[in-house]
Amino acid sequence: MRKVDLFSGEFKKEAYEIYQELRQTSPVYPVEMPNGTRGWLITRYEDVVAALKDPRFMKNGRAVLGDEYKEKFYVSEETHLLTHHMLAMDPPDHTRLRGLVQKAFSPRLVADLEGRIEEIAKELLDAMEGKAGVDLIEDYAFPLPIIVICEMLGIPAEDRLKFRDWSNVIVDSSNQAEQMRRAVPKIREFIEYLRELFVERRRDPKDDLISGLVHAQEEGNKLSETELLAMVFLLIVAGHETTVNLIGNGVLALLENPDQLSLLKQKPECIHTAVEELLRYYSPVELATNRWVSEDLQWHGQQIKKGDLIIVCLASANRDPNQFNEPDRLDITRKPNPHVAFGQWIHHCLGAPLARLEAKVAIPALFERFPHLALGVPREELAWRSSYLMRGLHQLPVIY
Repeated sequence: MRKVDLFSGEFKKEAYEIYQELRQTSPVYPVEMPNGTRGWLITRYEDVVAALKDPRFMKNGRAVLGDEYKEKFYVSEETHLLTHHMLAMDPPDHTRLRGLVQKAFSPRLVADLEGRIEEIAKELLDAMEGKAGVDLIEDYAFPLPIIVICEMLGIPAEDRLKFRDWSNVIVDSSNQAEQMRRAVPKIREFIEYLRELFVERRRDPKDDLISGLVHAQEEGNKLSETELLAMVFLLIVAGHETTVNLIGNGVLALLENPDQLSLLKQKPECIHTAVEELLRYYSPVELATNRWVSEDLQWHGQQIKKGDLIIVCLASANRDPNQFNEPDRLDITRKPNPHVAFGQWIHHCLGAPLARLEAKVAIPALFERFPHLALGVPREELAWRSSYLMRGLHQLPVIY
């Protein structure tokens, strides 16, 4: 068995081959986290779905570990503040927090954004016109979703780029205490910025999501100050990170599979099934966020203890041959396609309709404008980010 290093960009080069081995031989595989906590990597589709739905695998580590949580997972007051969001909560707190924002991400309201997303894509493509080549992450995949989520939240246009730096630092430090400690100054900047923005919205409310959440916080029992901060943090990070990877990884997958790219150009109506297949093929979120085991149990012959981590591998589940025919082949017409790229059950990604719409607009628009788009460097020179949670490229140089 090759080394399983969930924190390495190099690991992601071989990850799908390693997941294949694990599904066959060790579907519940022990890994040691940097802080010494024992985790269990879940790789088979049926087990991943079971884990996502099992209430014994709790999102609120504080509720499971008590005082031990602070000893193992507390880094600083700043990082602690950012953990009080719905992805780190179980019912009833999760239900309450999700209820405050889910209306803003309803399929109907998201569909109303399609015209604006088309405008943003056109503006970004216009800016690329005339250049010999660009980094598609920097010039297209990142700015499109960050503009959308910032407009929804009400973040000033001149401040958008700050969030890439803050977001990357936080996401790439996930489950790595030492790296997170080094990130504390950036996290502090992020928190101070949001607090100042909350003060402005209390004084001068706008027609945006932050104003709505500030109002909910002022009503008392709906949202605490800490929850407000963590909620906006989650929406900013989750609102663009997944889509950056979906667009970047999706374009890479199509360039690697010219027959499928040609089919999409010939049959643009395939874009809906194509987006689902791109989500499955290079899952933007490699691993689901932490789940703690609330009681001792056995699973596939492994003795799992209370307080252990359950690490749900979405990327592996999406390549499981027991669920998908020829899982390592890109097929933009694949039906059915029950991938778990957005999770399942109560923690199913709230922003899934928005991410799908952004990809549905951005990818065809890119190839329509630049039909001869190609990789600007050899494939082997592309590098995956060293992110525990995400599968995304550092850069995607293209020529056209």
